[in-house]
Amino acid sequence: MAKQNKVSYNKIFSKLREHHKWFGNAIPLIASENVPSPAVREAIISDFGNRYAEGWPGERVYAGCTYIDDVEVECTKLARKLYRAKFADVRPISGVVANLVIYSAFTNPGDVMLAPSIPAGGHISHGKKEHFGTAGLVHGLEIEFYPFDAQEMTIDVDKSKQKIIELEKAGRLPKMAMFGGSLFLFPHPVKELADFLKGYKMHVNYDAAHVAGLIAGGRFQDPLREGADTITMSTHKTLFGPQGGLVLASKEHEEEIKKSTFPGMTSSHHIHHMAAKAVAFAEALEFGKDYASQVIKNAKILAEALSGVGFKVLGESRGFTESHQIAVNVLEYSDGGIVEAELEKANIIVNRQLIPGDIKAGRNYFHPGGIRLGVSEITRLGMKKSEMKEIAEYIKQVVIDKKDPKKISSKVKSFRKSFQKVRYCFDNKLGAYEYVKLR
Repeated sequence: MAKQNKVSYNKIFSKLREHHKWFGNAIPLIASENVPSPAVREAIISDFGNRYAEGWPGERVYAGCTYIDDVEVECTKLARKLYRAKFADVRPISGVVANLVIYSAFTNPGDVMLAPSIPAGGHISHGKKEHFGTAGLVHGLEIEFYPFDAQEMTIDVDKSKQKIIELEKAGRLPKMAMFGGSLFLFPHPVKELADFLKGYKMHVNYDAAHVAGLIAGGRFQDPLREGADTITMSTHKTLFGPQGGLVLASKEHEEEIKKSTFPGMTSSHHIHHMAAKAVAFAEALEFGKDYASQVIKNAKILAEALSGVGFKVLGESRGFTESHQIAVNVLEYSDGGIVEAELEKANIIVNRQLIPGDIKAGRNYFHPGGIRLGVSEITRLGMKKSEMKEIAEYIKQVVIDKKDPKKISSKVKSFRKSFQKVRYCFDNKLGAYEYVKLR
């Protein structure tokens, strides 16, 4: 038994090293991922990860929080500065938990929430109970969907207003309106709808999980100034990591959010990740504007290049994208699930994606009509215009030309040699995917 345990022990570390090596030779295009700086990684492995700090700084349930409190106060201050927010709660451990904090603070089970549907870009944390969505399954919300303009790839303002009028007549007036999503190419019409929604006493939340780094960099949109009451987000997509959550609000909502986070949604709140968030916020304040600008430039160039080599890229009438994301209809070649698998063999990491029309056509998430690409991570590695065009060519060779993915993977490995360090950070001595052995 002891020998078998040692085999398993060694296998775990072997697979960790293999993963690091693989990603150092791959093109990572998952829109919900990014690569952290060495400084963020250092904070994650600190002793903070072994401690408890239930409650708010200065109001802890546990002793031993002297330095934890100092870091959390700094983290909160940096978050407020980064987003020009009056209040920030850095304790939620994920974007989903941040959303649950808002659901719990401002709605009750059985209330109705207005949100984007998943084929229209909505996130599963906004979803219905029958789809196992967090809002419905965990908090018991009833979900109504915004009407969606598939040509413009965003919420239809006029039809949304009409739907709310109809919902009021039907006795199903939403208590909350949720903006933001998972497939998120263009800004949502917050300023066009916020006053209208608030006229019906709805709480307006904006889920910035995907675009948090773009907002921090002064790009995409500015939800708090456009009328959102609160913002929820992940801290590791277009932000610089680590994985975690954040809630932003005005001072008037402070107490409800604090209590909803603790004791409502968290016990100890992954304190090592809180410290790493503080580092990431400092990086975003220093480098975020340049990074956000380059991300959007790269996304547009990659989208144009993919369109140029023959792909049907969604959002063409609006210039394909204003975010870090690109959505591609691949039905001419197979489906999103098959394309995802073939590209992975070539060390090009994307994800399959439901696109408008998929559900009506009987397609599902395992074999949807599209793929989603994100340029957050490759931008952090220093890639720019010429690299976007080269990546589009590799994708074409696999998907359209049907070339052997293994042969393309050799080209990808060579391509990656010049991009092994994290950019837009204070310190980058450690390689982006360099494995750190502590044993």
